[in-house]
Amino acid sequence: MEKRYQVFVSSTFADLQEERQQVIQALMEMDCIPAGMELFPATDEEQWEFIKRIIDDCDYYLLIIGGRYGSVSSEGISYTEMEYDYAVSKGLKVIALLHDEPQDLPASKVEMNTEAQEKLEAFRSKVATGRLVKFWSRADLLAGLVALSLSKTIKTYPAVGWVRADQANSTDLLRELNDLRKENEALRKKSAENPQQSIVAIESLSQGEDLIEIEGKSSPGSGYSKQPWKVKINWNELFSIIGPDLFQYQSEYEVQKIISSRLGVKAGIGDYLPSLDDESKKQIKIQLIALGLVKVDELTLKGGGFGQFWKITEFGKTTLMGIMSIKKGT
Repeated sequence: MEKRYQVFVSSTFADLQEERQQVIQALMEMDCIPAGMELFPATDEEQWEFIKRIIDDCDYYLLIIGGRYGSVSSEGISYTEMEYDYAVSKGLKVIALLHDEPQDLPASKVEMNTEAQEKLEAFRSKVATGRLVKFWSRADLLAGLVALSLSKTIKTYPAVGWVRADQANSTDLLRELNDLRKENEALRKKSAENPQQSIVAIESLSQGEDLIEIEGKSSPGSGYSKQPWKVKINWNELFSIIGPDLFQYQSEYEVQKIISSRLGVKAGIGDYLPSLDDESKKQIKIQLIALGLVKVDELTLKGGGFGQFWKITEFGKTTLMGIMSIKKGT
């Protein structure tokens, strides 16, 4: 079966647009799936969580370093270095391409600030320690370096990769898929007969007017410097916040964004990029599924790979109508 590998392309952006284009083109010609943040720059904590999920889905990590250290987080570390540290912590194999004479680059492509220059030098040193790196001086040389370096890395350290569904035709896999299909069909039939039925008795679950405490924190730039917040809300009110948006599939990221934004207002911190903590995210998701109000499906993404998407169930629609519809005399 033919595999395709997903490669995260990391670099500063404004000064290396031509270089990124050369690298991404080379990856596509190698039938790899490039993943980068061209349309989603890392400028706040909530987006950083999204970037980490993208890196988690990648097979290899490709780093381009020029003459800029880049924008920094509230901890004083550039987002490019944060991406690198996270990729290394996840065990991804790193392909590092360093400009061999960054001091010769035009002024618009180098750091003028002394502190940023020192941080860039320290970052270059960290990347070059304990691994082979490739050096480049012109953007048009990068495609060749990527082809040679990535081909060798794939051969030496083969990763999981992605396989088209119509190519995954081994006997074992087909048997497993058939078993899953049968199990899924049985669950669908059971659910259709009794949409409120749950593995856990529905009456034993927290629901309706029962309260849940949700925690989170404000994001950098909101003026609160990661101020933690807590909100108590009942399940009906929480479901009414997201239910109307779930008549069509919404990505898990968008659902969490809707909830955190509305609860941020309720907590008195405003709606400027508040975020939910991990425990609250899990609790909300599992409880709404257990109550039969939402379903979460894994769907194919346009750029390749898979993502989790939420949608309201038929029982959820009925419940939402009961919660939100306007009653006579009100």
